[in-house]
Amino acid sequence: MAIRVLIVEDDRDIRSLLHSVLTVEGFEISTAVSVSEARAMVEHEAPDLILLDLGLPDGRGEDLLAAWRTLAVPIIVVSAREDEAGKIALLDAGADDYLVKPFGVGELLARMRVALRHRGTSISPAQTTYELEGLGVDLTTHRVTRDGVEIKLTATEFKLLARLVQKAGQVVTHRQLLIDVWGAEYAEHTHYVRVYMGNLRAKLERDPTDPRYVRTEVGVGYRLAVE
Repeated sequence: MAIRVLIVEDDRDIRSLLHSVLTVEGFEISTAVSVSEARAMVEHEAPDLILLDLGLPDGRGEDLLAAWRTLAVPIIVVSAREDEAGKIALLDAGADDYLVKPFGVGELLARMRVALRHRGTSISPAQTTYELEGLGVDLTTHRVTRDGVEIKLTATEFKLLARLVQKAGQVVTHRQLLIDVWGAEYAEHTHYVRVYMGNLRAKLERDPTDPRYVRTEVGVGYRLAVE
């Protein structure tokens, strides 16, 4: 099961960046933009890790940290504040780590792995590249090529492909694809997957009627071939 990460951040650009990066890495993401929303999310969704901004529109991130101190959930504070005394106070208050904005994605992911490991959860970096018989996918650069020629995908097509790349060689069910790409409210709309998979195959496959890369597991879902 994917690691569930709650991003508490009111800056839309930063929130969107974190959501995109962590989704590519295989995390299951939820977001909150305020103290009240964050409290509700933690109560009802039980995240495995929290990324917490301090400056929120209806209160302080510090208050959330104090309220969540007894939870067995690693909390990484992500803030533009750099004063050493403030960092020490937050770490003493229960934060597992403190990351100063702006930060590198690699550093964030490394700190997340350490925080999870300290709580007994070990994870490996997600698979972000795929190569087979001329088809190449790099999720970090959003680049898809076949025989060296770049293939343009829509945002939805890329999300579907990314989910298959992360589980290359394994079956991803219709339901899981629907939840990951469209949201839980679309979990039963299997025609969405069929239509978009058809579009994706038309762009990736040499012969869409006899697919080499995106394989159908009848009645279950899809699998990205690895050999």
